[in-house]
Amino acid sequence: MFIKRLQLALIHTAVAITLVPINSTLNRVMIFDLGFSKTLFTLLAILPYLLAPIQVAIGSFSDRNPIFGYRRTPYIFVGLLLCVVGVAVAPQVAVLLTENFNLGIVVGLLAFGAWGMGYNLSAVSYFSLATEVSGQKGRGATIATMFFVMVIGLIATGITLSHLVPTYTPEALTRAFLLVAVSALTLGLLGLVKLEPRSADLSPRSENYSLKEIVSAIKENRVAKIFFVYLLLLLAAILGQDVLLEPFGAQAFGMTLEQTSRIVSISSTFTLIAFIVAGFMEGRVNKKVIAQIGNLGALAGFLIVIASGLMASLSLFYIGIMLLGFGTGISTVANLALMFELTVPEKVGLYIGAWGFSNGLSRLTGLLMAGVVADVATRVTGQALSGYLVVFGIEAAMLFVAAIMLSRIDVGAFKQQAHDTSFVDKVAVVAE
Repeated sequence: MFIKRLQLALIHTAVAITLVPINSTLNRVMIFDLGFSKTLFTLLAILPYLLAPIQVAIGSFSDRNPIFGYRRTPYIFVGLLLCVVGVAVAPQVAVLLTENFNLGIVVGLLAFGAWGMGYNLSAVSYFSLATEVSGQKGRGATIATMFFVMVIGLIATGITLSHLVPTYTPEALTRAFLLVAVSALTLGLLGLVKLEPRSADLSPRSENYSLKEIVSAIKENRVAKIFFVYLLLLLAAILGQDVLLEPFGAQAFGMTLEQTSRIVSISSTFTLIAFIVAGFMEGRVNKKVIAQIGNLGALAGFLIVIASGLMASLSLFYIGIMLLGFGTGISTVANLALMFELTVPEKVGLYIGAWGFSNGLSRLTGLLMAGVVADVATRVTGQALSGYLVVFGIEAAMLFVAAIMLSRIDVGAFKQQAHDTSFVDKVAVVAE
């Protein structure tokens, strides 16, 4: 079982590292070095998450349409290829935008669209496969292994990029992205080899839910509504800063491209430490308390990053990044555990689909808000730095509200209402 967990982790890591050069190097190059608006980049960056609702359809389709006896492997493979193509083409977006803006936009839509379709296609498939391979009892260990290895991959990718692209040149950027693409493809293929057993049973399996049913289930359960909004605020705040930290470092402290590319490695190192700490606390400390430690840690990280910009202190900035990484790690582990508690055995697919929908929507909201608000604030104040600080302030406020909402999440009340016969009837009627 350990080998299969490691293979699943390699696939998860392969997909994740294809996003690192886009969100930690290309964003810095386009926003700071080439001077394109933050809104332009984030409009491209949200494209994958606009496609997120198709995960519901993909999961259902792969359940009902195995290929050569495999329900997950072909979909993971195609998704991985699309992610690899997307990251390989992405550097040309920066180059073309400076030479032929319209052509650059078209190539950008194609590159980010390919990555987005690949992410949605592969993610729902390998998480489904992880659930099937692990079983109910082994699911926690599998998810922990997948995220642990992924973070190591993120650290290694950030360090590699900082060495390969110390300063921006189109040639260096292209070489670095191609190396990440080849590495991701290699890891993914190693993970896929003999992972999924071929099945002679080609009949449809598992329950499948429409997006309408998922939305109905959230609306009809008070605790589910609170948790959905809680996740939306929390993840939008934590993930929305992804595209701004690197250009902020360049703007506020004059950091080189080599230095800003290491930000993801520093943050991910503390996320890894947080995973270990959270694992130690698991079973010893209440899940909501652990989640709150993570949420408040990330909130403190944002406040320190804001202070670093106001005080022009690079040391404070690094402390803020460390706290953001640590808080994100603690919060991720605790909220994943809480997410699995907020399901009922007979409706696991329905609620996991709901929380996945919240995750995709939060990424879209956070990224779009980051780009648009930063540009508007910069235009209003006439100062580039203020745009970043306003966004970080809003994200800190979102985390504060999320921390308050966490206290209102009652797992017992959720399960009681989810099991209630009238609730099931309501969902069925509303979804019709």
